[in-house]
Amino acid sequence: MTEPRKFNVLFLCTHNSARSILAEAALNARAGNRFAGYSAGSHPGAAPNAFALELLRSLNIPTDGLHSKSWDEFANHDAPDIDFVITVCDDAAGEVCPIWPGRPAKAHWGVADPSRAEGGDDEKRLAFQRAYAQLCKRIDMFTTLPLDKLDHVAVQREMQNIGTSLREQGE
Repeated sequence: MTEPRKFNVLFLCTHNSARSILAEAALNARAGNRFAGYSAGSHPGAAPNAFALELLRSLNIPTDGLHSKSWDEFANHDAPDIDFVITVCDDAAGEVCPIWPGRPAKAHWGVADPSRAEGGDDEKRLAFQRAYAQLCKRIDMFTTLPLDKLDHVAVQREMQNIGTSLREQGE
C-alpha cells in the first residue's frame, strides 16, 4: 500500500524571518504527516527572528533547517512542486510573485508583523505568541479542508475564506 502524497505549502512574507517561518514550522509540527511546509520571502533577511526561534523552541518545535530564503528558490525547475501558496503579510501579498510551477492554489492570510512590536522583550514575545496562535488557528482550519473532494477553484476560495473570515472576527 502506498502512502498518500503530501501536499506542499509555501508561506510567503517579505523578509522570511518571522510569520512565514512560524507558519512553516507550525504546519510541519501540526500536520507533517499530510503536508510539507516551506517558507520564503521576496527580500529575505539574514536569518530568522530570534523571538520566532525562541518561541518555537519553547514549544518543542524543531528549528533545525529554518532559515531565511528567497522565493526564487521555489520557482526553479528543481524545487518541490508547490500545491498551495499562502502570503502571511500584506506587503508580500501586494508584490508580483514569481511564476510557480504547476498551478498552486493561492490565498492571503494577513497577520500583524510581530517583529514590529514595540516595548520590551516581554511585549515582543507576546506579539510573537499572538501571531503564532493566529497562524495555528488558520493552519488547523486549512488542514481539515476536504482537499480530495474540492476542485481547484473551491480550494482557493476556502483558503481565502480562512484568512478573511478570521480577520473580520478580529481573531
